[in-house]
Amino acid sequence: MRTATTIEGSGGWAETLEFVLEAEKLGLDVCWVAEAWGSDAPSVLGFLAGRTSRLQLGSGIMQVGVRTPVAVAQAALTLADMSGGRFSLGLGPSGPQVMEGLHGVPFAKPLTRMRETVEIVRSAFAGEKISFSGKAFEIPLPGEARPMRLSSKPNEDIPIHLATLSPKMLELTGEVADGWLGTSFVPEGASAYFSHLDAGLAKSGRVRGDLDVCQGAEVAFASDEDELRTMVGSRKKELAFSLGGMGSASTNFYNDAYSRQGWADVAAEVRDRWQAGDRDGAASLVTDEMVLGTTLIGTEDMVRARLRVWRDAGVDTVRLYPSGDSLDARLSTLGRALDLVRQVG
Repeated sequence: MRTATTIEGSGGWAETLEFVLEAEKLGLDVCWVAEAWGSDAPSVLGFLAGRTSRLQLGSGIMQVGVRTPVAVAQAALTLADMSGGRFSLGLGPSGPQVMEGLHGVPFAKPLTRMRETVEIVRSAFAGEKISFSGKAFEIPLPGEARPMRLSSKPNEDIPIHLATLSPKMLELTGEVADGWLGTSFVPEGASAYFSHLDAGLAKSGRVRGDLDVCQGAEVAFASDEDELRTMVGSRKKELAFSLGGMGSASTNFYNDAYSRQGWADVAAEVRDRWQAGDRDGAASLVTDEMVLGTTLIGTEDMVRARLRVWRDAGVDTVRLYPSGDSLDARLSTLGRALDLVRQVG
């Protein structure tokens, strides 16, 4: 398996930069830069392109709908050129809370918007005159405008990864993307994802080996069972937030993902309690199994064994979120995890 991590550039930038530079020295393969509702991804990626030499860089993710498809392509082409070909474009639909609540952009028809964005971006990558008439985008608009092509040098080698969770989005990922940026992943329930990815791959005449399956999880090492118990307990409120607060009462893609992997009843109750304001009650419903199933938390032997399960389930790139209350602690955790990934192969 290859190794990756994700950073976000809002606050503590000097420490974040040092983390990335040290991670490159440790042998990390890929660094994804998140956007969420903090810093933008392209600015951070441009800076990192000038400070790193080997590390693959990627937007993890740029939110589709916030920028025009051509603006996305311009940023990607620029970053690929600045980094010497070390850039991957990661796109995601985000959710109504961020799209509508923060950006004032309708979240309706995210599947159509994603499909059309990828098609327009690939046209721009190829150096074609951009002419597109779809349900979400029309370029150029009717009137005096004529199709144009970007003046940037074409580059069709930029990989496109999609961060998706819902069945239709997963199928689209298999059909049109070079990679999948997944989360909320339980290898024992991987068919909840792979059945849809494989359906999309079949549409485009491809197989699983043609898609980079990149899965993320927190990694933390416990010295014994008592420390592990404390670690798991502290993560329950974080998971409760994902299940109950990452979205609205009716739209939460993380809750849906856990539901499809066998926790529908508890995920629904966690969401209801969280939305009602009972945060502690929501966290109390999260089980140890739910935390351990979607993370790489445990003793070193446990994490090594879990990595083998991830590898055997079909994960190509493991995206590590190292725990630690200081930079040195996070780097130490990351170094230990990288060694285990190399042992697993």
